[in-house]
Amino acid sequence: MLNEKLKLIPHLPGSYQMRDKNGIIIYVGKAKDLYKRVNSYFKGTVTGKTRKMVSEVVDFTYIVTNSETEAFITEINLIKEYNPKYNILLKDDKSYPYIEYIGKPYPKVKVSRYLNIKRKDNKTIFGPYPNAYAARRIVRLINRLYPLKKCDGKPKQVCLYYHIEECLGYCTKKIDELKLQKMESEILAFLRGNDKVLKDKLVEKINIYSETLNYEMAKELRDELNYINIVLDKQKVELHDFMNRDMFGYYIDKGHIGINVLFIRNNKLIGSHNEILTIKIDPVEELQDYLLNFYTRHEVPKEILVENVFDNEILSELIKTNFVVPEKGTKKKLLDMANLNAKIYLDNEIKTFERKEMQTTNANEELRKLIHLDNLRRIDAFDNSNLFGSYSVSGMVVFKDGIPCKKKYRKYKVSVDKNDDYNTMKEVIYRRYQRALVEKSELPDLIIVDGGINQINACLDTLHSLNLSIKVCGLKKNDKHRTNELIDGDTYSIIELDKDSSVFHYLTRIQDEVHRFTINYHKTLRSKGSISSILDNIDGIGSVRKKELIKQYGNINNIKNANIEELAKIIPESIAKDLKEFLIGREEDKNKK
Repeated sequence: MLNEKLKLIPHLPGSYQMRDKNGIIIYVGKAKDLYKRVNSYFKGTVTGKTRKMVSEVVDFTYIVTNSETEAFITEINLIKEYNPKYNILLKDDKSYPYIEYIGKPYPKVKVSRYLNIKRKDNKTIFGPYPNAYAARRIVRLINRLYPLKKCDGKPKQVCLYYHIEECLGYCTKKIDELKLQKMESEILAFLRGNDKVLKDKLVEKINIYSETLNYEMAKELRDELNYINIVLDKQKVELHDFMNRDMFGYYIDKGHIGINVLFIRNNKLIGSHNEILTIKIDPVEELQDYLLNFYTRHEVPKEILVENVFDNEILSELIKTNFVVPEKGTKKKLLDMANLNAKIYLDNEIKTFERKEMQTTNANEELRKLIHLDNLRRIDAFDNSNLFGSYSVSGMVVFKDGIPCKKKYRKYKVSVDKNDDYNTMKEVIYRRYQRALVEKSELPDLIIVDGGINQINACLDTLHSLNLSIKVCGLKKNDKHRTNELIDGDTYSIIELDKDSSVFHYLTRIQDEVHRFTINYHKTLRSKGSISSILDNIDGIGSVRKKELIKQYGNINNIKNANIEELAKIIPESIAKDLKEFLIGREEDKNKK
């Protein structure tokens, strides 16, 4: 049905909406050619979040528009209305901080975050500042050097800031308007790029503190002056018009696009933004879409420098700013720098991805061949750990396609003796896969047990009793608790592993992960010192019996000192014996330490 519907999409501009099994819109997009764009999701190669989104799509709808501009507007409106979960680019997933100067009713400077920058009355916004720490530090310094309003509202009396001369007492005092105007002009001049204003103010304050022998305060301001010098010197570029502009650089390789946007504000390079796109159809169209979406979340500068590949007329109309293609000079050098940064970022990400592939997908495939399996998607790994010398816990971790699937991890409390590894394994395997059969949930292609032939046999015996045929392998550790041998559960033979191979590191990672998960569960139970948490460890003591024991005895020592006949008045005698044995074993463990 979906394939037939794909064939009927027109080669026209418009907005499309992806829907899940419940008919809910989970993604909204726009395209210059609806047919090419929508078909690319189902007939092309998709990865990452796009693949996850496509796996949930059972239907789609679309709206044809007269132009690409109308398609974009339609897309934005639909996203605002339905808030689809996969429209990450247009969500408030991250916004850069800005420095905001508020003039009325009282002068104030603060750090703000805006998704849609709007110039409001009495507010002037500077930024963005990708370095949030620098933005906050600059605001703190301005507030320290100038007596701005620090608090919210209008208190009935002056506060500490007034007494230390960092506020003019706006709440109760009459303020000199000329003084206010001078202070405002200096602050705005600095935020617009005149560094000398703030530096001179700092030097003036430093001299005052030095003359009054307040060397500690003088040193603090000297450190601030050094910080400002370093930050501002790093930001300077060879442009002298103080225009806010962005450089939009990109680099294409191996089906991906690296993007680097450089922010220049008031003649300073204040930071950059990097991102990776997966090419689905035309790279230029992908980049234009990205540009349009990017500036719905960020301040639009007066000028954006781009390569000569875009439809600048459409972009200028939609984003309401000037798009410039520099051919030489400083602007061209800055755009080249953005392109170089995009290349470096993409190269690094690709190398990281390839390295991760070696550690996951490739290692998983190598393991599949090593143990002669036709398919190997899911691995369940088990580990056991003793608790208090008389109670055991077990943990199971799951790896799918070489990656941990933490939502499927499971913890087990086991009721067998501490030295009975065989029956501990049998109990956990039975509980895990008997439930899987009842619930008809996914079964693994491989089970890895932490141990040798004894644990393998326990696992195989239980699987056979459930009429399940699943490959089982054992991982043994050496005296230093490091992965040493892989044992084939079919032949009991030891499979040789190259200690430098990706499969050896993969198995070590699995074994370390299941051990970590189980030990953490073990420690969590041990760390619970309350009577309630200790009673939770005893099978047969539920919430009602636990409340009765707590009401009768009050604490663990009183329960430990009670005889079985007394406890049997509240709980069955067999459970009372288990409880006493558990508490005695716990006390012996403590004494050994």
